[in-house]
Amino acid sequence: MKILNSLTSIEDFIENNRLVLLYFSHDMCGVCHDVLPKIEDMLISYPEIKSARIEISKLLQVSGRFSIFTAPTLLLFIDGKETIRESRFISIEQLKEKIGRYYGMLI
Repeated sequence: MKILNSLTSIEDFIENNRLVLLYFSHDMCGVCHDVLPKIEDMLISYPEIKSARIEISKLLQVSGRFSIFTAPTLLLFIDGKETIRESRFISIEQLKEKIGRYYGMLI
């Protein structure tokens, strides 16, 4: 998973890729560290999705721009539009189901 360190790089990443999954985490968040490997494993099934991780403790303006109120928060963008938003206690199975529906229609 790519690491993005600026608001500009995040916006460019969304604009330049059709399917984008952004994973917003905080360095002091235990849940964030636990969920990340599960998300990375899940993404193996979706090779067309470009993914990136953003450390919100280092980029405070990102929280406001993307309305991130808790960590972890996961956003899926399709053609630049936010399509899925999951936060805090993320069910990997439910997330996989949601992503699979969109992915199946697009790919």
